Amino acid sequence: MPENETWDYALSIPNDVRAVTVCRRTLRLILTLHGLIGLVDTAELLATELVSNAVRHTEGPAALRVRRTREGAVWIAAWDTDPAPPGPPRPLHRGQDRNLLQEDGRGLGLVTACADLWGWQPSARFGARGKYVWCQLDPGLPGHDPVSTSG
Repeated sequence: MPENETWDYALSIPNDVRAVTVCRRTLRLILTLHGLIGLVDTAELLATELVSNAVRHTEGPAALRVRRTREGAVWIAAWDTDPAPPGPPRPLHRGQDRNLLQEDGRGLGLVTACADLWGWQPSARFGARGKYVWCQLDPGLPGHDPVSTSG
């Protein structure tokens, strides 16, 4: 498959915490089959944070969307039914910071730390208003070296 190939996948999910695992495994399969193994671990972490927020903080359905841009970046987004913007990310600090020891509240901080870009945009799906919270990984940047699966 050509390196500049674009694609777009969407997975509709119920408001169920088990959907986070389904999304993570689906994302791993998508990236592996497209020869982007070098992005899998970071992409899984980011998708887990985005989808977890969508499922935990809203009551309606949600969705995971993954696409590859013409420039080769991988865009990962979670849609939820709440049209309000996400709260500001909490910064992650090294050392004995209480933020790192908390079980929750670090999601967008991790997204900010690990993604090349992130943001949100209003969007409608399933006939309901909502938003996408998205992030982007650029395989062309250091630390994002894709490994081809073809032999």
